[in-house]
Amino acid sequence: MKTQKTVAIIFAGLLSLQTVQAQPALETKPLTIEGDIASHLVAGVDRFLLRELEASIDRREQHWSRDFISQAAYAKSVEPNRRRLAHIIGLRDERIAFDGLTLKSTTAGASLAGQTDRITIRAVSWPAFADVTATGLLLEPRGRDALANVIALPDCNQLPEQIAGLSAGLAPELQYARRLAGSGCRVVVPLLINRAEKMSKLSNREFLYRGAFEMGRHLIGYEVQQSLAVVDWFSRRWEDTPIGIVGWGEGGLIALYAAAVDTRIDVACVSGYFDSRQNIWQEPIDRNVFGLLEQFGDAELASLIAPRALIVDAARGPVAALPGGRGAPARVVSPAPESVRAEVVRAQELIDGLSVKPVVELVTNDEPLGDQALGRFMDTLKPGAALGQAGTAIIPGRRNGFNAAKRHAEQVHKLDRHTQWVLRESPYVRKQFYKPDSSSLAKFEASNEKYRRQFYEDVIGRFDNKVLPFNARSRKSYESEKWVGHEVVLDVFQDVIAYGILLLPRDLKPNEQRPVVVCQHGLEGRPQDIIEGDHYAYHDFAAKLAERGFITFSPQNLYIFKDRFRTLQRKANPLKKSLFSVIIPQHKQIVDWLKTLSYVDKKRIAFYGLSYGGKTAMRVPPVVTDYCLSICSADFNEWVDKNASTRDPHSYVNTGEYEIFEWDLGSTFNYAEMAGLIAPRPFMVERGHYDGVASDEKVAFEFAKVRNLYQGKLKLKGRCEIEWFDGPHTINGKGTYDFLHRHLDWPKR
Repeated sequence: MKTQKTVAIIFAGLLSLQTVQAQPALETKPLTIEGDIASHLVAGVDRFLLRELEASIDRREQHWSRDFISQAAYAKSVEPNRRRLAHIIGLRDERIAFDGLTLKSTTAGASLAGQTDRITIRAVSWPAFADVTATGLLLEPRGRDALANVIALPDCNQLPEQIAGLSAGLAPELQYARRLAGSGCRVVVPLLINRAEKMSKLSNREFLYRGAFEMGRHLIGYEVQQSLAVVDWFSRRWEDTPIGIVGWGEGGLIALYAAAVDTRIDVACVSGYFDSRQNIWQEPIDRNVFGLLEQFGDAELASLIAPRALIVDAARGPVAALPGGRGAPARVVSPAPESVRAEVVRAQELIDGLSVKPVVELVTNDEPLGDQALGRFMDTLKPGAALGQAGTAIIPGRRNGFNAAKRHAEQVHKLDRHTQWVLRESPYVRKQFYKPDSSSLAKFEASNEKYRRQFYEDVIGRFDNKVLPFNARSRKSYESEKWVGHEVVLDVFQDVIAYGILLLPRDLKPNEQRPVVVCQHGLEGRPQDIIEGDHYAYHDFAAKLAERGFITFSPQNLYIFKDRFRTLQRKANPLKKSLFSVIIPQHKQIVDWLKTLSYVDKKRIAFYGLSYGGKTAMRVPPVVTDYCLSICSADFNEWVDKNASTRDPHSYVNTGEYEIFEWDLGSTFNYAEMAGLIAPRPFMVERGHYDGVASDEKVAFEFAKVRNLYQGKLKLKGRCEIEWFDGPHTINGKGTYDFLHRHLDWPKR
């Protein structure tokens, strides 16, 4: 018996060896990368994006066609850039005309906040856009007409009262709103949203930025609109009085953007902000503007202000460190004088053909908006006007019950309320936007192409870089009784690789071609997680599909190592790009390489992803059309609501995924529209009743639109399915496996 058992073991071993030897050759170079290849992949993408950021400066000029033949010709030639800037900072909502500012008086207290013998200061509010009212202070000279109208913007962490001399914190000579009013200007000081912590280490500014960004709006745009509403009033009421705008820190940012988009502002003064923006990914995320650096650095913004005057005050700026947690880690640094000077020189070179000089003027001070900067601002705004002295102490008015924190909280609520209103309207906006011709399948596919291009170009962001040859490298690293696993690395762009694990069934026959399922892990996952270890979410689904006879490939996606990958999104967004701008070329390279393998059926390559892999299932197959079907597991839901809602308990607004927000999805592509880009290829959703991604009703609501397209309009019966199962955030592997067998025409085992 012992001898027979030994012989049986030897025979089984020989049989196994013969089976292994029958495995087809990959015909690749040896894979020699040591250590964590996932870390190597993320580091390479980081280098790639940093290089793209640096190259963006020279590439911007292709988006400009400046005409210097006259000032009018110049203004006309840069108008498309001005419209582009307005779009990317979210100036979408019509401003509200008003006859005058509203005095903030109650039975408990008057609007008079303070006065001297030269000025009065009143608490005011005014309509800005939709139902949003802005709030702040109005400073007016006493006993004479104003020689100029000015908007003075404090840093976001300053109160309007501080630059008006009503609150402690600034020396009299630095109270620039008060000094301008004392010099004869009418001054409005809007309140800006601060960066104080709202909840769970998330600042007020980031809280408002998140939902607005998803809806094609922006906190920058909201605050620019509040200032431009005042410009509207100034222009209507005092047509011939010059208009200026001045700000420090975050106020300088708003002043720069406002003057760039609105030519009625005659003079702008930016203090403690103007700088190179190449490191904008390190700045607070509420400054993240999708596509900013594609056309605009601060120098280019200055060129939009030309031939009007811009005074750059190279003074110290605010300094802050935001450590992260739930919010995005960031820093606010004071611009280095040499960096400010270099950006000013670059701006001057861009507009060198204009006959009016100096258009961009640099002044240097240690203290922000001191005598030199304010003096130049006054003289440029109203030639011959002199800057007055700091003046005497202000006599406080009767503002009984005034509470700065309460006022700020009310303003946060107003802006969030508007974003939530835009969110509620967004299904109707998307319905008007996405209207492919569904009268026939041929017309649908033809009309869908423009949306597919728009999705890639404007939502995902497409790199034009030439894709490198595969340069495929591999090594056998895993094996089981039914399959052999090979680690594979492919080149994509310089420094960018694709990496994954290819599982080949042991029973592959000579000259046989089989379907492939590309299996995608979720957040912080690895290819190994879906082939071994029985991870609670994945249950080795790539390996189990290989046991059923499918070839599987499990790519390593970028969303791993927490802040390391999240800052990749920060670096990509200013370039009008996203994580998926890299992930899509990686998948395209993977699919193209798989198609070169003799045992792969080129027309039967499917995609199946869970969680963040499900997010990938919604974004990659619309562009990589060689994926013949897509399965979205544990992710499909009313995605726009999940990202923008401050009411939905499943929302990302208060979570740590600060990279998750995508520009303007609310107006363009929710998950139903993304699924429309996959159609008419088969599409399936795998949904556990207890999956915390979303509620069943939200999932059903969005999926009903997809089913209506497939079966109601296109009459594609059996190509669109959802499996509900009694379980959590996990691969169920029943209905989806049946779906794969049926649509990939592979027999069950």
